[in-house]
Amino acid sequence: MAIYEEITIDQGSDVAWVLNLVKTDGSKKDLTSHAVAAKLKKNYNSDSADTTSFTSAITDDSDGIVTLSLTNTQTNALKAGRYVYDVELSFIDSDGNTIVERILEGRAQVTPSVTK
Repeated sequence: MAIYEEITIDQGSDVAWVLNLVKTDGSKKDLTSHAVAAKLKKNYNSDSADTTSFTSAITDDSDGIVTLSLTNTQTNALKAGRYVYDVELSFIDSDGNTIVERILEGRAQVTPSVTK
């Protein structure tokens, strides 16, 4: 089950988040052979044209560290208001099946910029 988190994005700013993923026992999650993806939409039913993809990277697979970011160009293109987002990890199991786990989801508030 994904963790729910509300985030704030300042329109026109570069933003980044570092996620430190741990297992239920508190040990670091090994992300070897995993991929990460994250997207932001105005609402769950928005089409792909209204979707903003985060730059998503596993920055330390053995320590379970994921970095998500948006450039100032991306955040400047967002209209002020509420959005939804999620972050998913995926890997291919020993049978060749792609396993996807949503690790984080929530609402994002984009605050308007005065200086453009």
